[in-house]
Amino acid sequence: MPENLAALLMRRVQERPDLRLGTVDDQVTLDVALRRAAGGAAQLRNLGLAAPDRVALVASSSTDYLIVWQACLLAGIPVALINPTYPSELLAQMIEILDPRLVITDAEDASFAGSRYVWSLNEVTTWVDGDPDDCPGLSVDPSAIASFMHTSGTTGVPKFCAQTHMYFLRLGRAMSESLGLTPKDRMLAPLPLFHINPLGYGIVGALTAGADALTVRKFSARGFWPDVREHAITALALHAPPVEILKRATNGADADGHAVRTMFYADREFMTRFGIGQAVSGYGSTEAAGVSHLHQWRLGDDIPDDASRHGGTPRGDVEDRITEEGEIQVRERAPHTLFAGYFGAGRVSVAVDSEGWFATGDLGRRTPNGDLVFLERAAESIRVKGEFVPIPYVEEQFGKVAQLEDLALWKRPGDLVDDEIVLFVVADELPMEHLRTVSATLPAFMRPSWIAQVASIPRDAAAGKSQRRLLHQQEVTSWTQMS
Repeated sequence: MPENLAALLMRRVQERPDLRLGTVDDQVTLDVALRRAAGGAAQLRNLGLAAPDRVALVASSSTDYLIVWQACLLAGIPVALINPTYPSELLAQMIEILDPRLVITDAEDASFAGSRYVWSLNEVTTWVDGDPDDCPGLSVDPSAIASFMHTSGTTGVPKFCAQTHMYFLRLGRAMSESLGLTPKDRMLAPLPLFHINPLGYGIVGALTAGADALTVRKFSARGFWPDVREHAITALALHAPPVEILKRATNGADADGHAVRTMFYADREFMTRFGIGQAVSGYGSTEAAGVSHLHQWRLGDDIPDDASRHGGTPRGDVEDRITEEGEIQVRERAPHTLFAGYFGAGRVSVAVDSEGWFATGDLGRRTPNGDLVFLERAAESIRVKGEFVPIPYVEEQFGKVAQLEDLALWKRPGDLVDDEIVLFVVADELPMEHLRTVSATLPAFMRPSWIAQVASIPRDAAAGKSQRRLLHQQEVTSWTQMS
């Protein structure tokens, strides 16, 4: 196994300099990408950056995004990958916690960066090529932090998870082996790259095997199968939302002629309808090794309806247990398999107990043969279009409406795959104009679909926290649609 991610990239460029990387409409060879990234690493050093300095990358998926990621690896500087669709106010809070020396973004308004250095992502095109062999990142210890990915922020401001080089190397090997990837494969990971699924499962998994590693600027059901056919994609890294969207929006005829032979996120209907011979289900999280459990399914197997929830058996470098309360806990068998901890106040805080167990906050069960099955999050959460909604932040925004006496954000099942966000409010009269004004300032996946007017918000006596799971027991005096 290479010593770090930069060494992995160098090994791959020596073996396959023509390996293709980037978005499907803007592919470059790994050789070209690494020379450009080496130039970027030199620019970072010219700014005086060196570990433990941090870089924040706040941008949409693109080929330049992957080159910046590689530049940080070659420079040996940890990079935080941040959701660019968050409101500027929330981004500012996150940047303040991370305190990076440099922010790289494609946003027109980068005021969230404060007084820090800001580079436009477009500057990547002006970087002069460098020599990757001369980059300090090649000598970084495998236990060093490579990047930070943030949590969903369901219980507060999103937390930054610190991920080591070895974390990614172990994840990439596990995913590559489970999918059966080879240098002849072409991986497509069409989700936003600040998630562990596309970057860890898809890009790093492909690079581990020496396979082409491709993504898209933005997921589109209409363009998905044409891209898969045109670019001879053989492997996919998907997740629940795009799988459900593709099942609703496309049919077998749309996929005719594809060459996909293996994919992550096993779903019986998807495999059957689109003729995918092999799929892998898994369980994990950004904290829990990226993916800690994996299970292979083949078309023709007795695939259960809930195959996507079957984590199967733990990786060789992970062990698990289910507590009496039904919570899944995991522990690493080899160093730096799980994430290193949460970053805050200038340091990484370990998030495991004295015996090394990480409490995932997820509920699970065992199959008769001992495989792990994920049931649901133990904590309250809302998920829309694949994103977890940061409940406290959204409540804070609507809390600025003076006419509301009290409020709480919760959900109810939607007609399709997503949750439907409901804002429960206590008010003499609904200030709908003000509520819609606030809603319009939020990203689409954070906007409530309905306003439910109630007499009171149930709260616990000790801390005054809203008891969300009791909200649906409240009598609703009026339902008002936001759209």
